[in-house]
Amino acid sequence: MAETNANMQFNNEHQSLAELSAPPATMLRLRKFLIILAHLLAFAASLMFSFLVANDMDFTPDDKPFAESWLVMQYPVLLTFFVIVKLIIFSLFKQYRGWWRYVGISDLLGILRASLVSTLIIVALWYALAFNVGPIRRTLGDINKVRQGVFTADLFATVLILGGLRMIIRLYYEEFRTVEGGRLKRFLIIGAGNAGEALLREIHRMDVAEYEVVGFVDDTPAKEGIYIHGLPVMGKVEELPKICEDHNIEEIAIAMPSASHQQLRRVIQVCEGTKIRFRTVPSITDIASGRFRVSQIRDVDINDLLGRKSVQLDLDLIEAFVQGKTIFVSGAGGSIGSEMCRQLCNFKPALLLLIEQAENPLFYIERELHKKFPTVNMQAIICNITDKTRVDEVFEKYKPQVVIHAAAHKHVPLMELNPGEAIKNNIIGTKNIADAADRYGAANVVMISTDKAVNPTSIMGSSKRIAEMYIQSLNSTSKTHFVTVRFGNVLDSDGSVVPIFRKQIAEGGPVTVTHPEMKRYFMTIPEASQLVLQAATMGKGGEIFVLDMGEPVKIVDLARELITLSGFRPGEDIELLFTGPRPGEKLFEELSIVGEDMQSTRHPKIGIWKNIPKDQDKLRSDIEELAAIAITQNHSLVVQKIKELVPEYIGGNNTNTENN
Repeated sequence: MAETNANMQFNNEHQSLAELSAPPATMLRLRKFLIILAHLLAFAASLMFSFLVANDMDFTPDDKPFAESWLVMQYPVLLTFFVIVKLIIFSLFKQYRGWWRYVGISDLLGILRASLVSTLIIVALWYALAFNVGPIRRTLGDINKVRQGVFTADLFATVLILGGLRMIIRLYYEEFRTVEGGRLKRFLIIGAGNAGEALLREIHRMDVAEYEVVGFVDDTPAKEGIYIHGLPVMGKVEELPKICEDHNIEEIAIAMPSASHQQLRRVIQVCEGTKIRFRTVPSITDIASGRFRVSQIRDVDINDLLGRKSVQLDLDLIEAFVQGKTIFVSGAGGSIGSEMCRQLCNFKPALLLLIEQAENPLFYIERELHKKFPTVNMQAIICNITDKTRVDEVFEKYKPQVVIHAAAHKHVPLMELNPGEAIKNNIIGTKNIADAADRYGAANVVMISTDKAVNPTSIMGSSKRIAEMYIQSLNSTSKTHFVTVRFGNVLDSDGSVVPIFRKQIAEGGPVTVTHPEMKRYFMTIPEASQLVLQAATMGKGGEIFVLDMGEPVKIVDLARELITLSGFRPGEDIELLFTGPRPGEKLFEELSIVGEDMQSTRHPKIGIWKNIPKDQDKLRSDIEELAAIAITQNHSLVVQKIKELVPEYIGGNNTNTENN
């Protein structure tokens, strides 16, 4: 999404310039006629040049009268013959369809092939006709009077003239027609490969010059010191700070479409402390598909640095799970819920129920989905999941077959301040949805959980753990298949650190980090949503699936990289401020798909947590007691009851509710 928006912005910024530089409509209509006319003139010129070369640049060799010269006797007839053959052959080789301002090696090879085939045919036909057709012999006399070098010289002259014409048009657009759009930004390209070279060429093609490309940087030893289109490869990535300082670099383009997020992070980390704007080119897939050009560079985003390899999905399984069914999505206006809706729409459900208690997020996601997926039938429903009567009404009316339960209170410090709300929304709300799914015969229920439910230290985490327990226990007595999917933080989700850091940077700082050793797992919203769907298709009921979150990231490193990406220097332009852990927070979250308590699945990024379900009757009774306590909003009583249900819960000792 970020990449698409950036490219849309690029296109909008340059649309008016493109319109100004576009050829007039009349020229476009006459384009093919003009190209054929240019070829005719080129054929005439190449044959004329060939005769001159073959006759030592003399129009009347051997002191013949002008009326008997090759220009009068041989050239007109031979030109007619050449033109007829070449027009047909060049048309067959699609030489009248090229866009000359983008000429390249392939175009020159096309000219060479068409010219070679034309010459072979001309020579064969000419000799056949000249020896066997009387009028030609009478017109030209002895065949030897047409000097043999004419045919060979014409082949090379045709290639040179037509290739030269195309190159002149390209040079006109790239060198002479370009105007400067104000002061040029000093620009450095990282990556002296195909993408870097293509980016440089497309920058030269811009109708309004914006960049002064200084050179390249590349880690390949063999490339150091070489020149590409007149610009040097100036050094390696480690030398970037010095190169940027010595040459007053203002922007860097990372022209490595296949670079991993580790490679991108290395570039940013090396440049930490410099005030430079970082740009990147579209992915190889987008370039190859023709959706984007190399020149459609965009800002490097934090998603590029923390992003992961694309998820391999069994699309047939997901399609069978979703297609033609009524799907219920709670929390449809939230980060995960809305992305789940986007993913689900790709698989053509019969009806998508958007369940949300906040009207504005529901309004916007419904508008978006209607625009992107006009053929998908959907219904926007305002519903508070803690309202059992309302939940039952929705299930009774629509009879959903698949339930994706994404609604939850997720903010750890806020739930410490409002413990009763965490219990009502995360536990009672989940219970209402699960009971309704069981009562009205839903086939599958997928509850989205969190890494904070593992050995929880917070009321939020423990409330999600109790919700997991209820889902699991209900599965043992229900015909509905209930599964749970756990994962960690998602990038750019509402209320996560990334948008908070961006806002703090925009305000000039400071950027607040709770602790220098604070680490979190991160996953992109689309990846998390796709893996949830994949896990849902694998569940037989009762499983707690755990998504592979990769390696945890230090929050302070994330903050520094965001500051650097914004063109500032961490600690100098933007201050970093440590505020201390907030109530209920851990320094390290625990989430792994490897270990004795984990069972692997056929998908490498999905594991199953092995545990023993709780007794359903006892659990129901305890939840009812906890719900009664929740109404009081008494923190200590809520904590006490939670510890009875979740023995591994180690929170509640820190009653400081000051929110940092």
